[in-house]
Amino acid sequence: MEDKKLYTLLVYSENIAGILNQITAVFTRRQINIESLNVSASSIENVHKYTITCYSDPEQIVKITKAIEKKIDVVKAQYYTDEQLFIHEIALFKISTQVLLDNPEVSRTIRKHDARMMEVNPTYSTVLLAGLTEDIADLFKRLNEFNCILQYTRSGRIAVTRSFEEPISDFLDEQERIEKGSE
Repeated sequence: MEDKKLYTLLVYSENIAGILNQITAVFTRRQINIESLNVSASSIENVHKYTITCYSDPEQIVKITKAIEKKIDVVKAQYYTDEQLFIHEIALFKISTQVLLDNPEVSRTIRKHDARMMEVNPTYSTVLLAGLTEDIADLFKRLNEFNCILQYTRSGRIAVTRSFEEPISDFLDEQERIEKGSE
């Protein structure tokens, strides 16, 4: 069996209650853990975009994608490797202001990672980092070494393909041509 690697699925669906549950059930049935999940409106009106990451082997990811695409309210589903996408995440770090002031290395570490100070008050400071998962994990590790993290949260992955248009655009154009041809 091949080694598992991280895949990103981009799923487009109508904005229907319960569709998220149907999509995640596909992973549950196959005992595949979702690493990150982000749901938002897409560039197409009334169509939502799900960005889902999971570790899988090539055979399993194809089955998962096909099972998701069979759902009645799913318009399109495709899987990608990291090389095929532009990827970003956002992290917020709430750190101790006292440690920040007492140790200049904390400030240097934040600047080195191109993170932004969002708020500084006498008790805590808030740091924002937008970037790749690895960059966020590295800043977390460094700040954790200073024992200054009070709270931490990270968004799910957001991604767009490296192709010119969203894959759903071609799919919807083809559907429109088919509908016009049958009239």
